[in-house]
Amino acid sequence: MFDELIKPLADRMRPVLLDEFFGQKHILKPGKPLYEAVLSGRLHSMIFWGPPGTGKTTLARMIANHSDAEFMPISAVLSGVKEIRAAVAEAKKLQLEKNKRTLLFVDEVHRFNKSQQDAFLPHVEDGTVYFIGATTENPSFALNNALLSRARVYVLNSLAQTDLIEVLNKALSDKEKGLGMLNIEINEQLKQQFATASDGDARRLLNVLEIAVELAAANDSQIITEAIAKEVLSGGVRRFDNQGEEFYNQISALHKSVRGSSPDASLYWLCRMIDGGCDLAYLARRIVRIASEDIGNADPRALEVTINAWETQERLGSPEGELALAQAVIYLACAPKSNAVYMAYNAAMADAKQSGSLNVPIHLRNAPTKLMKSLDYKKDYRYAHNEPEAYAAGENYFPDELTGTHYYQPVNRGLEIKISDKLKHLKELDKKALLQGK
Repeated sequence: MFDELIKPLADRMRPVLLDEFFGQKHILKPGKPLYEAVLSGRLHSMIFWGPPGTGKTTLARMIANHSDAEFMPISAVLSGVKEIRAAVAEAKKLQLEKNKRTLLFVDEVHRFNKSQQDAFLPHVEDGTVYFIGATTENPSFALNNALLSRARVYVLNSLAQTDLIEVLNKALSDKEKGLGMLNIEINEQLKQQFATASDGDARRLLNVLEIAVELAAANDSQIITEAIAKEVLSGGVRRFDNQGEEFYNQISALHKSVRGSSPDASLYWLCRMIDGGCDLAYLARRIVRIASEDIGNADPRALEVTINAWETQERLGSPEGELALAQAVIYLACAPKSNAVYMAYNAAMADAKQSGSLNVPIHLRNAPTKLMKSLDYKKDYRYAHNEPEAYAAGENYFPDELTGTHYYQPVNRGLEIKISDKLKHLKELDKKALLQGK
């Protein structure tokens, strides 16, 4: 009993049975393949993909218990091919001597390189081990296709606030493994604060709860006060994973919220990234990009606003500069939307890459020397400022092979309404010039 109680609370409270497992109802309820597999003890190789503290290791242990299989854990952070071979050798011995199956659990499996991941394949295929890998990274990018094809991927979600409150209450009431014998008191408001600060991570929740209990005990008290809660919960940051899966999910959410003209959601995702410790210069660059990609000439001021916000952020730093980024994001979300410049740029770039080195038409070439003039460089060039409306109607500015190409198609929003009208008028002038034989 004493040995059990000196373990960390998060380890002691690890559930053993399915009905003790909190969260993940999308994969762990009657009728779901994983639930039925665990209940019946049917093993298959799996990948558990989800944030920290969502139960990946616990679920793997639970599957081993229900299947009467040997649970053999290794960590990709601390292990290599040598440890993999040793685990496989032990699994073969158990199979031969005790006819016992082995569940090989690899934590942080995305840390293994290609050759290390390949080392599992033959032993998974011949049934020596059942493989369960746990990863916080997107398996599509972090794992080999060969390994992915032999394992089913299960996505574990962050625990909901209600799930975390249940975990906390269970730890406080459990007299065998938890804190029930200590009669700890904590009000409902502080429970909510603990759950919120844990950010969907049950392990983090139980760790900070244990620290809070120790602080209360140091003061000869059984009450977790607001002061204790503030002490243990200060300094926590949201899950962000700079340059990882969650990083790109959040910047995508910010971009799509601006494009969708939702200032509130745009501001929320900006604040999530700032709260998570994102590089403000990176955010500023992305916001400038959005101004051109999704607003463009529908409101050219958008680019000016974002450049000013970036400059303000660089000059003032945090936290003053963050407000300028927020102002820019709200402006972009409320601005009229157009991807006409973005689409035109992509189409023109495709032509530039695919059409080869097309010659510049003679009349558009520069002619600073006599030789160039003798070769008719610049001949018949029409100086637009000397033409009616400062427009050389009917003139071609493309290489001959691309004459008549159109990339830019203004939308019927914002300033591009006027731009569209102007371009239509110029096309009418072109048609008249062609009819007149210019």
